[in-house]
Amino acid sequence: MRARLFSSRAIRHGAVSAIGSANIKLLLTSCIALTLIVLAGRTTIGWNQYAASPSPSSHTGKGYTLLINTWKRYDLLKQSISHYASCPGLDSVHIVWSEPNPPSESLVNFLNRVVNSNSKGGRKIELKFDINKEDSLNNRFKEIKGLKLDVVFSIDDDIIFPCPTVELAFSVWRSAPDTMVGFVPRVHWVDKSEGNDGKYTYSGWWSVWWTERYSIILSKAAFFHKKYLSMYTYEMPSSIREYVSKNRNCEDIAMSFLVANATGAPPIWVKVEEFTINLLDALWCTLQGAPGSLYAMSSIFEIGSTGISSLGGHTERRTECVNRFVTEYGQMPLVSTSVKAVDSRFCWFW
Repeated sequence: MRARLFSSRAIRHGAVSAIGSANIKLLLTSCIALTLIVLAGRTTIGWNQYAASPSPSSHTGKGYTLLINTWKRYDLLKQSISHYASCPGLDSVHIVWSEPNPPSESLVNFLNRVVNSNSKGGRKIELKFDINKEDSLNNRFKEIKGLKLDVVFSIDDDIIFPCPTVELAFSVWRSAPDTMVGFVPRVHWVDKSEGNDGKYTYSGWWSVWWTERYSIILSKAAFFHKKYLSMYTYEMPSSIREYVSKNRNCEDIAMSFLVANATGAPPIWVKVEEFTINLLDALWCTLQGAPGSLYAMSSIFEIGSTGISSLGGHTERRTECVNRFVTEYGQMPLVSTSVKAVDSRFCWFW
């Protein structure tokens, strides 16, 4: 009798456990489905980097020039160049050097060795220091004479992206070579507060994520045509360059204004996985039987910890830049969009 009672209880317990497990799975699936419904309005373009081809009017060659900005962070510079030298599309490296003293012979020799040892397929990667006598953020976008290829990949010395991610962005740029293509989106908004008619505000990443919109791609990690270096140096209003030099800020916003004004089009954000979104993505893929997407949770590596953006009042100063540049152009050239490019070979959603 006791045995039958125990068996009966075990059966009931097993049934309850099964029901509880089913309810948990149902709840989890419902939550993910709700998230997908909420985010369904966000426009995402799946991108196959092997299918994209260059515009017939553009001579892109087979690679790109790495344009890296640095300032007395030699360890970061070494790490960055060591990494990017292994990317298959890299053709040459130009280091924007604005320090009072020229690069040391030991640094030059080390970087040349790194480039030669890390490059693959027998490639010969040119490495050059672009020496500037004046310390100005405008140096980042000075025209570079003799560039063989049309495209530059502008990057800060403290950010590393995996090579496949860089190559994906390069393929996106090749399909739209007049626009700016990059990884770090920002957005501007009309300031609706009282007494600020005609003014704008600058907002960071969380505003981009929450509102689904962006209008700026920061040049700390972006592809753009080399012609914009010449336009920045010679055609952009000189008052903007003077403002950037004096305030030591907003050269990246100035470049976004320049490209938007020239094209009348928005930039293109190549989305890489961020921590919160990637966790949901990984969970969804796991439920679908594809548990491999967790690898992307570390797809952006910040190897530095200091910079202009870490200072207090950063957003306010950037807002001031936006409004100053609108005045200089006589209009707001930035175009807002919700379109983004992702790698279609992997499981993804917003």
